[in-house]
Amino acid sequence: MDENSAIDSCLDLMRRLPPENIEKNLSAILDLTPPDMIQNILSAVDQPLKVAVCKTTKKQYLICDYNRDGDSYRLFDCNNRSPWSNDYDPPISDGVVPSEKLRALEIKLNTAFDQYRELYFDGGISSCFLWDLEDSSFAGVLLIKKGEGSEKVKGCWDSIHVFEVIPGKQQNVKYKLTSTVMLWLQTNKFSGKLQLGGSLTRQSESTGTVKEFDDHLIYIGQAVEEMESKIRQTLSSIYFSKTKDILNSLRSMTTVSDELTKKKLQEDLASRIKQR
Repeated sequence: MDENSAIDSCLDLMRRLPPENIEKNLSAILDLTPPDMIQNILSAVDQPLKVAVCKTTKKQYLICDYNRDGDSYRLFDCNNRSPWSNDYDPPISDGVVPSEKLRALEIKLNTAFDQYRELYFDGGISSCFLWDLEDSSFAGVLLIKKGEGSEKVKGCWDSIHVFEVIPGKQQNVKYKLTSTVMLWLQTNKFSGKLQLGGSLTRQSESTGTVKEFDDHLIYIGQAVEEMESKIRQTLSSIYFSKTKDILNSLRSMTTVSDELTKKKLQEDLASRIKQR
C-alpha cells in the first residue's frame, strides 16, 4: 500500500469512529504509523478543542493546531498562544505572532465572536487567531466550544472555522472558509442511555469590498454565521430527524388490537373502492 492510500485509510477509519474518542483513537493509529506519515495525518484530522487559561488575563481560551508551537500531537505538550495577551504558555522567545495591524483585528474579532457565541450558544468558549501570509493576504481560525450544560445530557459541540483572506484588484477581497463541526451527545441512565455523535465539514467562498481594514470583520462574521446555520440544519436533518424516526418506529403508542382494527378498516375501504 502506497503512502496516499495508507493515509486515506487512516482518515476513513477516523471518520467512522466516535468523535468523543478522537484523541484515544488517533494515538492508537499514530503508534502504528511510519514517522514520515504522522504529520500528514495530524494535519488532516481535527482534534477536539482544549481549554486553557491565560496566565496574564486569567481568561479562558481554546487551543488547537493553529495557535500552538511544537511538534507534539498532544496540544497541552506544546507552547500555546493566548488570544487575550498574545503570549505563549510556556513562554518562548521566537514564537510566531501576527503583525501589529493583524493583531489589532484579532482583538476585535475575539470581542465580536465572544458576543456571537453568547447569543447563539448561551455559554461556552470562543477564540480567534490570525496569522500573516504572503502578498498582503492573511488567514485565521475561529473556534467555538460548548461543553456540558445539562445534568441529564452530556456532550460537546466543537466548531472549527478556518478562513483565508485573499486581496484582489482594487478593493475586492475573496474569503475562503472551511468549517468543521464535531458533535456528540449522551443521555444518562435515568432517561435511557442514548449516544449520538458525528462530524461534518463544509467549504464556501465569498467576496466583499473592503474600504477599511476593519471591514474584514463584517465579511468574516457573515461567512461564519451563514455556514454555522447551514451546518446546524444539516446536522438536525441527518442526526436528530433520523434518530427520531428510528425511535418512533421502535415504539408504538397504540395497542396491537387497535393496529389490527385499523388495518382491517383500510382493507375494507380498499375493497369497496375497487368494487365501484
